[in-house]
Amino acid sequence: MADSINVADDRKIERRSLTRLIEADADLLSAQLHELRSRAFPPSAEKELRKFMAGEAARLIGISDAYLRSLVLEGIIDDAEKNPAGRRLYSLSQIHEIRDYLGRSRKGYVPRRGPADKLQVIAITNFKGGSGKTTTCAHLAQYLALRGYRVLAVDLDPQASLSALFGIQPEFDLQPNETIYGSIRYDDQQRPLREIVRRTYFAGLDIVPGNLELQEFEHETPRALAERTRSADKMFFTRVASALNGLEADYDLVVLDCPPSLGYLTLSALCAATSVLVTVHPQMLDVASMSQFLQMTAGLFGVVERAGGNAGYDFFRYVLTRYEANDGAQSQIAGLLRGLFGERVLTNAMVKSAAISDAGVTKQTLYEVGRENFHRQTYDRAIEALDAVNGEIEGLVVHAWGRK
Repeated sequence: MADSINVADDRKIERRSLTRLIEADADLLSAQLHELRSRAFPPSAEKELRKFMAGEAARLIGISDAYLRSLVLEGIIDDAEKNPAGRRLYSLSQIHEIRDYLGRSRKGYVPRRGPADKLQVIAITNFKGGSGKTTTCAHLAQYLALRGYRVLAVDLDPQASLSALFGIQPEFDLQPNETIYGSIRYDDQQRPLREIVRRTYFAGLDIVPGNLELQEFEHETPRALAERTRSADKMFFTRVASALNGLEADYDLVVLDCPPSLGYLTLSALCAATSVLVTVHPQMLDVASMSQFLQMTAGLFGVVERAGGNAGYDFFRYVLTRYEANDGAQSQIAGLLRGLFGERVLTNAMVKSAAISDAGVTKQTLYEVGRENFHRQTYDRAIEALDAVNGEIEGLVVHAWGRK
């Protein structure tokens, strides 16, 4: 009898609280990430974008290297910093300044939207994690900034991977009310989004960061709808759009990184969007998951539309991500999707690349890392694919503005 009591006591001792276990692991991992970050980026340091060689700068502006040199030699633009080999290096801010100078005589150098062009809000979404959503969002936002557009990236994902890519560690760098939740909440602590926007090291690209605070919107919306308080008069699906309205004059494009779920945040983002990109990894399980996502979205969005939500789009496209052209199964699925959806599948695909993965290890995108850090063929192949996809999306935006 005594032995059986001892066994029971031992079991009680061995049984641990799952809450405490997960909490301890979270604290342990968070502390380690903080230490790693402190080593890579001391408190006084900030993430910086590399400088661009003269040839790269000229290519981004849309002029020849020789013409760029002549602008310097004639004193029309300031001389750039030089590396030890004597080659000129231009910051992205300098590239924008050169664009602005050239744009005084020819509008084509500055691609910003005109007074009649509406703010483009592009929601990037998928029901399934791991579809390349955040990677697509980050590279698209940076590509557009490199091209000379004024871009705002908004991290709507409580996991905040996009924020981390831009050097913001959510649990350490953000105070309460410093995500878009601060502008869409239902109480009197709501604040203008303009006060939350942060400049990034990427000239022309600002960010509204995210963290776990965003999850509060998912918890509070049902309560606000049930209570029908005065603060809930604006339905949940209009709140992201309302927050963005105050920034319309400051940006040409807004890129929304939606959470990998079909909650109130995602629906509000879709209602704010003028265009939608759905990322798809061309594997059967992912495509089956996307089928469920589309059915659920249609059902929920139908309810929102009947309640007055925005359901009009300039374009809706599927983006193939982590695509391996020499993988027979992936090629078949890509062909299936193109056969079903036609032009709604982008012609170009985001290829699976070791260069993109390697850049991600150091919380960078491929646009931030110089070609010299990779095997040239690997880098060139990845950059070519990224530029092709993002260039195709840029073309859709320009077309929506009524330009050729």
